[in-house]
Amino acid sequence: MAFTNLLIDDANGVRTITINRPDQLNALNRDTIAELDQALSAADTDKSVRVLIITGSGPKAFVAGADIKEFAHFAVEEGKALSADGQKKLFDHVEYMSKPVIAAVNGFALGGGLELAMSCHIRVASDNARMGLPEVSLGVIPGYGGTQRLARLVGKGKAMEMIFTAGMIKADEALQWGLVNYVVPQAELLAKCNELATAIMKNSPTALAAAIRAVNAGYEPGADGMKREVEEFGKCFGTADFKEGTSAFMEKRKANFTGA
Repeated sequence: MAFTNLLIDDANGVRTITINRPDQLNALNRDTIAELDQALSAADTDKSVRVLIITGSGPKAFVAGADIKEFAHFAVEEGKALSADGQKKLFDHVEYMSKPVIAAVNGFALGGGLELAMSCHIRVASDNARMGLPEVSLGVIPGYGGTQRLARLVGKGKAMEMIFTAGMIKADEALQWGLVNYVVPQAELLAKCNELATAIMKNSPTALAAAIRAVNAGYEPGADGMKREVEEFGKCFGTADFKEGTSAFMEKRKANFTGA
């Protein structure tokens, strides 16, 4: 599958998707969102892919926001459609992937860029990263899940401060507030993400998918997260991975998971 705005690299079960619009600081336009939707669907169904890493090309930016010129003249209904379509195709798509997704935040992650990073399951930032939601400075609010996911990660008060001031925070502050899992020198960013991916891949793909569904259920309106955990826990007992994992434990050997 050929892409105009993405680079795809596979290595040892890890697929790295690089948003490749460096001249635009990897800003998200509609074509890039559509390509990411396709790339995510392809990765989700490819059994050779165990973990995904999403990053941006160049040393300056992960994703510096949405492509403002695409929607500067939109009316109300067009704005609603833009938000709903983007959430469905990209941001919710990432969050509900059956495989773990790691954001390698290399530089600026602003607006839609921070929203993309927050939709990933784990975030690793380079020490030069800067993060923020500047939308109110444009007379609009975050529309790709930012008002919801930021509050879940850093708490309501800090989320409101970040959104209201439209300011950026540095990587160390993002780590302090739980917005990112790790901060590393930029030269070590992808190595750290691959280290995490390697640790993840030792475990059962079916159990990882179940864990993603169970954790996400705790944040779904109207869903009972504890009930979903019980259901997903029970379903694991019917998988080949469960039989292999428990057998390997009792036989004191390394498990060979097949994802079945």
